[in-house]
Amino acid sequence: MSDQISLEAVIPSEMGQKRLDQAAALLFPDFSRSRIQDWIKSGELQIDGKSGKTRDKVIGGETLTLNAELEDEGDWVPEDIPLDLVYEDDHLIVINKPRDLVVHPAAGNPSGTLLNGLLFHYPELIKLPRAGIVHRLDKDTTGLMVVARSLEAHTSLVEQLQSREMGREYEAVCSGVLTGGGVVDEPIGRHSTHRTKMAVHPMGKEAVTHYRVLHRFRHYTHIRLKLETGRTHQIRVHMAYLNHALLGDPLYAGRFKLPKGISLDFQEALKAFTRQALHAKRLELLHPVTDQEMAWEVDLPSDFTSLLAALSEDQKENPGEGF
Repeated sequence: MSDQISLEAVIPSEMGQKRLDQAAALLFPDFSRSRIQDWIKSGELQIDGKSGKTRDKVIGGETLTLNAELEDEGDWVPEDIPLDLVYEDDHLIVINKPRDLVVHPAAGNPSGTLLNGLLFHYPELIKLPRAGIVHRLDKDTTGLMVVARSLEAHTSLVEQLQSREMGREYEAVCSGVLTGGGVVDEPIGRHSTHRTKMAVHPMGKEAVTHYRVLHRFRHYTHIRLKLETGRTHQIRVHMAYLNHALLGDPLYAGRFKLPKGISLDFQEALKAFTRQALHAKRLELLHPVTDQEMAWEVDLPSDFTSLLAALSEDQKENPGEGF
């Protein structure tokens, strides 16, 4: 990825009376509006050879000239962390994230994150916002994530997430026996007293989760979920709201209680699963450059399949209970 950008475009007459930043964003669609605004303010994006202001109105016929240099977006340290690559090209990286891997450095996790690993394998990502990361998975959630490898890809992927064009499907095991699938359409915001938690809240942001039953067991249900929106902890919050919190969820399921009347082997299997039972199974998107429809699906990790095997064995040992 080149650090230097040199582009030129003539504003068509039909864009007359638009703001300078609006016209520039339309003519240079590979870059976000905020980045365009920064370049106007710095003078790197000029109109007819002169600096302008973001709110200036254009009339049409002017020439926009962009001469900018991409700067490092952070001071993160590259680390040799192995990545399970599912796909890569000049614009996209798709990975299968393991458990116990934090996506982005934050207080308490300055290193050892997916971002640090990405910078080791793809040093050029330092020029992109959040090193190309456009969405996150929780530390103990496994599965598919897409990372932008170019500015145009970053802009496109963010837009696809915002417009809900990007398809994301998950598999999970929740507590209790669900009678059928459904939709949870409840806004999510920060919990009023527990700042590390999210909650359904009337003043929260719109959040929509679709779910369907894959298999019912005696005490738990294996489900498939599809996100329309991407709020923090969305699936975990919505399933807890339905009183069907994810198995093993340390934040939303409350104190872990073993079901009554289960075998010692099943008890041990449940105790051995020490994270929320959530896996990002499928990812669909439009390629940011070719517009080709692309999709990937990854297998459940071994701890998840072992859990399902234990659930199935418990069901076999107790025929007539559950489904």
